[in-house]
Amino acid sequence: MTSGTQEEAGPRGLASALVAGGALSPDWLPSFEAVPRELFVPDRIWPGVADGTRQNPLVDRSRDPEGWRNAVYSDIPLTTQWDDGRHHGDGLGTTPTSSSSMPTMVASMLRDLDVRPGARVLEIGTGTGWNAGLLAHRLGDLNVVSVEYDADVARGARRNLERAGLSPTVVEGDGREGWVRGGPYDRIIATCSLLSIPPAWLEQSAPGAVIVAPFATEYGGEQIVRLTVSEDGAWASGHFTGGSAFMRLRQQRTRRPPFAECLRGVPWPADGVRSTTTLSPRDTGEWFQQFVIGLAVPGAFWRAERYDDDAYTLWIHSRDKRSWASADYEPGRTEYEVYQSGPRRLWSQVEAAHRWWTARGRPTHERFGLTVTPEGQTPWLDSPDHPVPQHL
Repeated sequence: MTSGTQEEAGPRGLASALVAGGALSPDWLPSFEAVPRELFVPDRIWPGVADGTRQNPLVDRSRDPEGWRNAVYSDIPLTTQWDDGRHHGDGLGTTPTSSSSMPTMVASMLRDLDVRPGARVLEIGTGTGWNAGLLAHRLGDLNVVSVEYDADVARGARRNLERAGLSPTVVEGDGREGWVRGGPYDRIIATCSLLSIPPAWLEQSAPGAVIVAPFATEYGGEQIVRLTVSEDGAWASGHFTGGSAFMRLRQQRTRRPPFAECLRGVPWPADGVRSTTTLSPRDTGEWFQQFVIGLAVPGAFWRAERYDDDAYTLWIHSRDKRSWASADYEPGRTEYEVYQSGPRRLWSQVEAAHRWWTARGRPTHERFGLTVTPEGQTPWLDSPDHPVPQHL
């Protein structure tokens, strides 16, 4: 569903298309029609695309009201803030830091949340307030708490919610800490991606509560996880339900250093040990491949240094900056040059993770899951009894 294919650029047309596409369960239809997205979208937006992270140029409602409305009622994300609010002007900023999420993703996560009448819900990442508004319409204002770290974003969300005639509790604070005063919660939903599930969310969950959140790995890739909290609140476990690409929780962002930083001023290849591989770096770069590698190779991330003719160097760094690897991709080759340095042989670990995944028939997201305790988290394949091997 795009602005070019919609029959009706409005809340009813958007909601009907989401139901027809299977993302929106019919019980949510009244809320999507009663809480229109346009009340939660500012006049200046940068439309995204449905299947990637590319940003399109600014659409200003005062200059192009029809284009703005078509964007609002298309199934695309809309960037509403760049660079934590430091960016001004009509151009693109460096990093999108707040948005109105793609309606299909909003609907599918609410479907996964499976709310029941009277349920208490904690949302992490208020953003424009649209998701909190949908929840408040469905469950009542008193049953919804939303936590937003950015004070300006939180103020804007409150204005949007008031315009829609809704008043759930919007708290300015660190989402990792939840909001204990409103608990215990029957449902917790995050609209920002996480590298780890905060222990406070388990503590503030009612027995049998459901947590729905975008879960990312440092290496790359991201999937929605649906966890069910144990009766004693000591752990939560569940499967992944589908791919996602949300902005990272601010306190869990990772820095991506320049390529040369790990060389510590020594000319390349420094102390790197040369080898070759038949695994093409391109075969490790798809979104879900990155996710699987990240589950198996924690504390590592990659960057690409690109050249002419589609050639590039894949650089892999460890979080502690003690290890690095490079793998050179050149079109047409079947063997690729690798250098590795440090206590972790990072490319070898990536290869091992890829072999493990391939040997099991390249399982897709629905076979993977996650178990979370206050001490940490364990990804698994098929059941918690089969943890993903950790290559360290």
